[in-house]
Amino acid sequence: MTLTEKFQSLFILGAVTLGLLFGQNARIAAGVAELITPFLMVMLFGVFIQVPLHHLGRALKDFKFTGLSLGMNFIWTPVLAYLLGYIFLRQSPDLWVGLIMLMVTPCTDWYIVFTNIACGNVPLATVQLPWKLLLQLLLLPFYLLFLAGALVNIDTAVLLSSVLKVLIIPFLSALAIRHALLGLRLETWLEETVLPKVPLWQLVFLALAIMAMFAAKGGALLQNPAVMLQLLPPLFLFFIINFAVGQGIGRVFKFSYENVVCFNFTTLARNSPLSLAIAISAFPDRPLIALALVVGPLIELPVLALIAQLLLLLRKKGYWPAL
Repeated sequence: MTLTEKFQSLFILGAVTLGLLFGQNARIAAGVAELITPFLMVMLFGVFIQVPLHHLGRALKDFKFTGLSLGMNFIWTPVLAYLLGYIFLRQSPDLWVGLIMLMVTPCTDWYIVFTNIACGNVPLATVQLPWKLLLQLLLLPFYLLFLAGALVNIDTAVLLSSVLKVLIIPFLSALAIRHALLGLRLETWLEETVLPKVPLWQLVFLALAIMAMFAAKGGALLQNPAVMLQLLPPLFLFFIINFAVGQGIGRVFKFSYENVVCFNFTTLARNSPLSLAIAISAFPDRPLIALALVVGPLIELPVLALIAQLLLLLRKKGYWPAL
């Protein structure tokens, strides 16, 4: 794990703090709002250019694992997110929507890091990535319309425009540039020189976007200091329930230790930057939705680190024999 990966939570927390400080200046608060979307588009371009779409077919070779992973992520987890929101956040519909957005977008980078830390099947984790990305790009608008539409007013035209601008344009741009570089036989240069530097710049632009958002909309947090406490119960229950379900599925389908580690992290880690981009663009007057998506990784990353150690302990105790 690189230095930036180890301290991502601190970078995000620092960006939130600086944004709140800058937001005390009315001129800065008014000027930075226009920078949020461009920062997020650059950040997501960095996410998308790392995706090996040529692995789409390889994932289907292990159809059982891939089918179960996608079913957990795109059928079970959205239902679980809605139920947890109903139980804990009925009085805060914006936080409920933020929770749904966080839960329905599975991670496309961090889960590989934690799979590696826990000695899981990293190649299998990698080939899951393009399917997870493509399906969340396609399904996120439908989840919002059908799950969140009853909670807050959603302008369908604005939502689709936001998806096009913030997600589809960076995705197609990254796909075109990657294809062009491969066509010029620069794959080695891309893989060895460019891509290793992308995560740092991805984190920089994510931090800039968060800083700008809290400078422009930070008053919502200052007026709602108990937001994190409200989100703790549903977030922790999500991790506990999905970890237990993943372990159960691993037992029923006789996954190896390496594969059950991969399965756990593919169904636990979330893609908060992607959801954050849509939240800011589609719900500019509802900053608490975006706030939930900033709080999410502050809780998620330490929890995933603990789960990695728990999995290693389970293997050491013989609960999951290594191959």
